[in-house]
Amino acid sequence: MAKIKLTKNELKAQRDALKRYERYLPTLQLKKQQLQLEVRHAKDAIAQLEASMKMLAERSEKTIAMFSGNDAGGVTELIQVKSWTTGVRNVAGIDVPTFESLELDETQYDLFATPAWFDDAVELVREKIELELKKVLLEETTKLLEQELRVVTQRVNLFEKVMIPETKENIRVINIYLGDQQTNSVGRSKIAKRKCAARDASIA
Repeated sequence: MAKIKLTKNELKAQRDALKRYERYLPTLQLKKQQLQLEVRHAKDAIAQLEASMKMLAERSEKTIAMFSGNDAGGVTELIQVKSWTTGVRNVAGIDVPTFESLELDETQYDLFATPAWFDDAVELVREKIELELKKVLLEETTKLLEQELRVVTQRVNLFEKVMIPETKENIRVINIYLGDQQTNSVGRSKIAKRKCAARDASIA
């Protein structure tokens, strides 16, 4: 604990500081709760995407098996990410990325020169790319939210466990000191009055 001045001015400063801390703490606690909720939502969304990717793989299991066949070459080369657009969403005071749109560069291929399952394979790759990009953004969002949550949690702990208790203790110490000073002052005043009274009586 830092050394404090045992004065009325310092007492006022400490009381003002305590009011600021106690007024600001609920805001920090609310932000912490919001961030915790958003982190859970982001992780749930990632889990849902992973479930969708698993379902996509299971639904297309036969097609995926054909990727390893002799006539499967070139499926992934036919589809490349041309561009993708992200937006920004403000969550509890910080900006996180959001998925907006995806544009793929699809090479034209001969329908008659490719096997019947080829169209399904192309669509599978397209869906897989979109899901993977969405997952990347959600993972980045989760990382940003968790970083901010750590900072806010540290601040909440600082206010709850350090600044507010220390300020209350400072106020208590100053009050005790000023109270003792006042008591001593009253005692000295009474002694002085008795001496004056005794002196006046002896003169009389």
